Amino acid sequence: MNAPVRINPYLTGNFAPLHSEDDFGKLKVKGEFPKSLHGSYYRNGPNPQFEPRDPNHHWFAGDGMIHAFHIADGKVAYLNRYVHTNKYVLEHAAGRSLFGSFGNPMTSDPSVVGKDSGVGNTNIVWHAGKLLALEEGHNPFELDPVTLRSRGYVDYTGRAMHFTAHPKMDPETGEMVFFGYSAGAGFFGEDVAYGVVDRDGKVTRLDTFKAPYSSMIHDFFVTKSHVMFPVLPLTGSLARVMGGGPAYAWEPQKGAHVGIMRRDGDVASMRWFETDPCYVFHPMNMWEDETKIFVDVMQYANAPLFPNADGSPGRPAGARLVRWTIDLADNTNVIKQEKLDDLAGEFPRFDERRAGLSYRHGYFAASSTNSNKLLFDSIAHIDVTTGKRTMHTFADGMPGEPLFVPRSAEAAEGDGWLVATVYRPSEDRSDLVVFEAMDVAKGPIGWAELPRRVPFGFHGNWRAG
Repeated sequence: MNAPVRINPYLTGNFAPLHSEDDFGKLKVKGEFPKSLHGSYYRNGPNPQFEPRDPNHHWFAGDGMIHAFHIADGKVAYLNRYVHTNKYVLEHAAGRSLFGSFGNPMTSDPSVVGKDSGVGNTNIVWHAGKLLALEEGHNPFELDPVTLRSRGYVDYTGRAMHFTAHPKMDPETGEMVFFGYSAGAGFFGEDVAYGVVDRDGKVTRLDTFKAPYSSMIHDFFVTKSHVMFPVLPLTGSLARVMGGGPAYAWEPQKGAHVGIMRRDGDVASMRWFETDPCYVFHPMNMWEDETKIFVDVMQYANAPLFPNADGSPGRPAGARLVRWTIDLADNTNVIKQEKLDDLAGEFPRFDERRAGLSYRHGYFAASSTNSNKLLFDSIAHIDVTTGKRTMHTFADGMPGEPLFVPRSAEAAEGDGWLVATVYRPSEDRSDLVVFEAMDVAKGPIGWAELPRRVPFGFHGNWRAG
């Protein structure tokens, strides 16, 4: 009997890639996009240009595609473009896939082994007048903020080479604080880079240090005075890859560690704290009060979307909002955990003007049924001071990350809007929706209808117009 054909879930439904780059100059708007909401919303996500080489293609490995919504005077225009990295350019010329997932040399065409395999598919940020597409294996890739034309890599990291998909913008200094794991030459190393780019785009610091082991450190934590690196047991292993195993896998026996240092300190002063094995893709926010540091994270019991080290499937897991408390005056080096909310969700955001500072209002994509699947039907708002949570559940809609946009530079925390893309399964297309950030339960006050879908993706950010 013939074996059943395995269909890769990341190449079907709304995970499936688009195959065109388009401009829709005027979307149909229902409700209202406020006249004072003026700027551009950019959303990044993986979109394989060709059929992947790996039969076990991972969602995180597709080429980057940017979806841009230019908003002005209540009107919304849209365009999408690929990020033209070296990988994209070589494969476009060849008319087929050449690189294995994450540049895996075992599944790449011999002609490209050792060449730049960057995809720029995870996040997109605006800093020092540059629009930067990010993923955690390569330098930021600059795009034109209006046309999305590719401009090329910006070399912030030198020989360290790797730059996080989640740099932190200091709202007081204008600095962009970054890190990169598996820094330097080779794959799956223990070196971690740490750096700072000033408000004018100049690198003012770049150091490296050793982590306890090679880990997929997707995000990190930055407060006014401290920087923290979570080394959690989603491990990378070249030996495992060469033996035919997974590049990244869940190994809870390695333990969970967080390295902390002062931002004005030396990497040699790093102090390591420990907590129970868990995984965190994204924090919401973090701040400090005297000797204590607080970090609100979306925490999983184990890493979702990745297998165990022996290749067996990992357990389904959903994230909940948890507060980590780290007492620098405590000699135990133990991180205290406190669950803030029991609703399954991801993609936490807040008013970025409070980045690294105490805050009150947070937002995330959520599952009203508390499903452990990373597909959501709701947008939630939580007041972390009172613990009160409100939410809107879509009758026919699957939202992505909600992005907060302040009403004005001087507006109070939380006074503004949320914008998000929402996939409409019954129509197989997407909308861009806008909420009043302090009244999420009311539902969208406006939505711009796309004539086609925006595939499930990751992160977006705002550039004021």
